[in-house]
Amino acid sequence: MKIGNIDLGDRPLFLAPMEDVTDASFRFICKEFGADMMYTEFISSDGLIRDARKSLEKLVTYDYEAPIGIQIYGNIPEAMVDAAKMAEQAAEIAGGHGADLVDINFGCPVSKIARRGAGSGMMREPDKMVEITRQVVEAVKLPVTVKTRLGWDEDSKIIVELAERLQDVGIQGLTIHGRTRCQMYKGEADWTLIGKVKENPRMHIPIIGNGDINSPQKAKEYFDRYGVDAIMIGRATYGHPWIFQEIKHYLQTGELMAPMSVTDRVSLAKRHLAKSLEIKGDRVGVLEMRRHLSCYFKGLPDFKETRLKLVTLNDPEELFATLDMIAERWGDEAPEVRSVYGL
Repeated sequence: MKIGNIDLGDRPLFLAPMEDVTDASFRFICKEFGADMMYTEFISSDGLIRDARKSLEKLVTYDYEAPIGIQIYGNIPEAMVDAAKMAEQAAEIAGGHGADLVDINFGCPVSKIARRGAGSGMMREPDKMVEITRQVVEAVKLPVTVKTRLGWDEDSKIIVELAERLQDVGIQGLTIHGRTRCQMYKGEADWTLIGKVKENPRMHIPIIGNGDINSPQKAKEYFDRYGVDAIMIGRATYGHPWIFQEIKHYLQTGELMAPMSVTDRVSLAKRHLAKSLEIKGDRVGVLEMRRHLSCYFKGLPDFKETRLKLVTLNDPEELFATLDMIAERWGDEAPEVRSVYGL
């Protein structure tokens, strides 16, 4: 499978961009476990063109992440064009690796984004969505891709026609989440229309399916059933970034890997913490790791007091010592993964 000149191999696995989750340290870990394509957290086009600090910080990527896309969102064509140009120049603006492609977020369902017409709010204005996409494609030399949903609600599932229109204005890959905006993340993702997009003889760009992939078996089933070129995994990676390795092993061998031991999870958590400290410094690095650390150890018995330490300690050395203690006390256990999202 290729996006532009980016060769991602057969049945690649993508890490979904998730605000406050898929920062550079988490992407480092996901890449280690086999994520083929990753994206920055989504970046506001308005924030970028105003040189907002947080938006500019999200432009920073690293060579070990390649290939990586910078994802932008917004609803003003001129701002989206300017933001896309900044994404293309990310290495010059912010340092680091830069972008291998520009991805447009037309899928975020969060009210503060969608209600003002950005993200999946664009599903109510497909003509404007297509026009913004056209202008972005024409403004940059990098491949442009889009992430979106089935439609705004049950009565407006427009994705089959919309996919053609987006392809016609020049996108080089399309990710589809199998829910409408009004569903948010409720119910089950419906991949039926994703399959219909892929089956459409007019479509020639890669189609990436997204929604509720939480096991190697389901990944293989959906690759086979819907014929997608790639699968994007989001919420199921939270507390479980080794899911990429598990899926790849299953696709290659038909066998499931043994559950990861607590000893190995501690080693993973320490690498993740060290990378977060390296990138963000002690204070922010510790604070932003709290959401991850306790999730690595869900399902351990008598863990409440230790979990409290993981989410309250401020000193990195104390955190590393606590992780060592976890390995000593629970190291031989290999609990089943418990998704924080109940997937």
